[in-house]
Amino acid sequence: MQFKNVSILSLGHVDAPHRVTSADMCARLAPTMQRLGMRPDLLESASGITARRYWDPGVQPSEVAAQAAEKALADSNIDRSRIGIVVNTSVCRDYIEPSTACLVHNRLGLPPECMNFDLGNACLAFMSGMQVVGNMIERGQIDYGLIVNGESARFVQEATIQRLQRPEATAEEFRSQFATLTLGSGAAAMVMARTDLAPDGHQFLGVVNRADTQHSGLCKGQLDEMHTDAKALLVAGLELATETYAQAKSEFGWDQENVHEYVLHQVSGTHTASLCLALGLDQKKVMAIFPEFGNIGPASVPIVLSKAAEAGRLQKGNRVALMGIGSGLNCSMAEVVW
Repeated sequence: MQFKNVSILSLGHVDAPHRVTSADMCARLAPTMQRLGMRPDLLESASGITARRYWDPGVQPSEVAAQAAEKALADSNIDRSRIGIVVNTSVCRDYIEPSTACLVHNRLGLPPECMNFDLGNACLAFMSGMQVVGNMIERGQIDYGLIVNGESARFVQEATIQRLQRPEATAEEFRSQFATLTLGSGAAAMVMARTDLAPDGHQFLGVVNRADTQHSGLCKGQLDEMHTDAKALLVAGLELATETYAQAKSEFGWDQENVHEYVLHQVSGTHTASLCLALGLDQKKVMAIFPEFGNIGPASVPIVLSKAAEAGRLQKGNRVALMGIGSGLNCSMAEVVW
């Protein structure tokens, strides 16, 4: 579906303050890695991730999601009383219930008429949130909507490192939990609006989606543990992305010349390079943040978009492709005209 009256009014992101290097992690895992015959720089050499970020201990997803939202709201120049919905898209949440969205709603002082709920779709959740809010704006249900996300890798990575430090940890366990060590922390928020109310906004044209749920067992995560068949996930993800890209090119009329920037959900160096190769994307049009921030899950796409805008990579009228793949498997691609 293509939208005719939906725009991105503003964006905000917050980087977690503490830099944790892959070398630091490997040093903590050195006895296990030596015992299993693994090279000491395996994490960085295999993933291309030099570092990731942590929040202070005890910081909750709703807290950082609200911080990003405050930045987006300030940049939007609208009164927050006009926000018709807030959708939280974080994988990480404060509690099973209540929803993290209602905690953000309270932190921001949003009006009682403002709907709020969590939306879960693994690493695609923010893009799914954009689609849901876009649909509501397009049909005239709301004028403005807010999508938020706050991710924290600290807890699951600390738990994973402790498991892998055990003398009985096996090479199979290490491989299965390796992807957990590539995760990062960050927060992002986006205000969307009716285009006729946002003359300076960036038009959101719509989203195409494809699913291949036979691969739903390739990446399974709990609060303190995640198991991934990284090789099979990469192969299946590239196949699904290729199919989705063909659909997006047909829907939006994309070609290598008319798309100015590719905003990717970034998992690792291998994933990013393989995706660009499979789809024929010009890597000069991809702003890579994974080396310093790791895989920030559903926050990745909006953070890359926000950083690209801050860096001056996006000019008025540029066609920007948003691309994400999430465990399940699901794939979404969207266009924004900056």
